[in-house]
Amino acid sequence: MSTERLQHRINELESRLAFQDDTLSSLNDALAAQQRSILQLERSIEKLIEQIEEGGYPSAEAGDEPPPHY
Repeated sequence: MSTERLQHRINELESRLAFQDDTLSSLNDALAAQQRSILQLERSIEKLIEQIEEGGYPSAEAGDEPPPHY
């Protein structure tokens, strides 16, 4: 194999490696963001469960009155 051909293959492999490193970094960032969202949602669910167990469903500030058209 010629030196020029070998250098071309090395350059292509280095390029692929750089692309894969970038892709892995992007995927890691996305996974970390999803994990933060999941943890936040889990905390919200735990709070809702506590509210339900303490006395019922959480209600709006206006109260549980039906709207005037009922």
